[in-house]
Amino acid sequence: MAKFLAVHPVGKDLTLEAGTPIGKAVKASLTVDAYWIRSWYVREEGKLYCEWDAKDAESIRQVIAKAAPEFPIEGIYEMEFMVHSEDFR
Repeated sequence: MAKFLAVHPVGKDLTLEAGTPIGKAVKASLTVDAYWIRSWYVREEGKLYCEWDAKDAESIRQVIAKAAPEFPIEGIYEMEFMVHSEDFR
């Protein structure tokens, strides 16, 4: 499976409590073709960045559409490679 980054413009007022129902709905809707790994919220930008393992971007869109159809998606981008600081020892 490939790695993807989904970008969600959620605004600067998101709280963990407000996002929990969406997170639970997405978790319950995961498939073998799209698995949510983790997310980072950047309040300054008002965006939520979500890492996924997936067959393709469409598989991620299907999970989100089923779990939270109103949840905004700015874009879903395949990550070509990941680099860790330990790679440069």
